[in-house]
Amino acid sequence: MRHQQTVFIFSILIISFLVYSIYLYTHLPFNSDSVDEKVLQGKKLWQEKNCNACHQIYGLGGFLGPDLTNVYSQKSPEYIKAFIQYGTVVMPKFSLSQQELSSLLAFLKSVDETGNANPKNIIIHSNGTITTP
Repeated sequence: MRHQQTVFIFSILIISFLVYSIYLYTHLPFNSDSVDEKVLQGKKLWQEKNCNACHQIYGLGGFLGPDLTNVYSQKSPEYIKAFIQYGTVVMPKFSLSQQELSSLLAFLKSVDETGNANPKNIIIHSNGTITTP
């Protein structure tokens, strides 16, 4: 009798594990098809023009230019376009088509919509955790 109970409980645990595993792994991962094509083109352009060499997104990237994570909500699209098209003393002038410019703005807008990122306002503790002041 004791052996039958052990086998029954073990069987229930195995079946539960299998059902949960099937449920867990049949959900589809993030699908890039759900992202607007214009945003993907903007991301590709960001990579091709090596914008990350000078600029940061989420605090990751170069330090010559500003972090552009939330630039779309802080500046107008026209302001951003002007900087990209005409450059500055340090930033080169990029001769982008209107379609490329629009794609890059769509990418920056999508990054901005993910939330705020100000890595300068985080405190990293010795145990690896972070807090915000």
